[in-house]
Amino acid sequence: MVEAERRLLANALIDFSNRRVVLLSESCIPLFNFKSIYNYLIRSTASFVESYDQLRPVGRGRYDLRIRPYVTRMAEGLPMIFKKHCKPACYSDEHYLPTMITKRSPWKNSNRTLTWVDWSRGGPHPVRFVRTDITPEMLTRMRRDTRCLYNRRPTRVCHLFAKKFTVIALDRLMRFAPKIMEF
Repeated sequence: MVEAERRLLANALIDFSNRRVVLLSESCIPLFNFKSIYNYLIRSTASFVESYDQLRPVGRGRYDLRIRPYVTRMAEGLPMIFKKHCKPACYSDEHYLPTMITKRSPWKNSNRTLTWVDWSRGGPHPVRFVRTDITPEMLTRMRRDTRCLYNRRPTRVCHLFAKKFTVIALDRLMRFAPKIMEF
């Protein structure tokens, strides 16, 4: 997965007209129309990669302690180090990019995500949304129910995307998108 992520980024960076890159999974949806998302990204003075150090089992507990010297030195072979030392609950593709950015240029990063995720049930995976979960109120809450900084100023537009939406949620999303998400 890390190698695939690296290749996607490398190919995107070959095209100099790409000023921003967004990595999304197949279960993500946009919360705003294209123009709003584009303007938010282009006008930003920072990257949006959430990175933090958790001492609990869901954080550092996911790694073999032998990985630490390699991460500290930022060895070129970091993808192979993740592959070798991530324990079964470690998803290297979710840790590789945040680690790289934190080690190389943390001052350019907002240290927050643009993707709204529901972790309320605990565990290593977020809540998956099905058709009956989708309501106009839910989508509105995802779009505006948080506070964060954007270009060092407070804002309520913190998330441009949301995940984990199943295929069976699509019909309700399509019904509400024109009104709620301004598509």
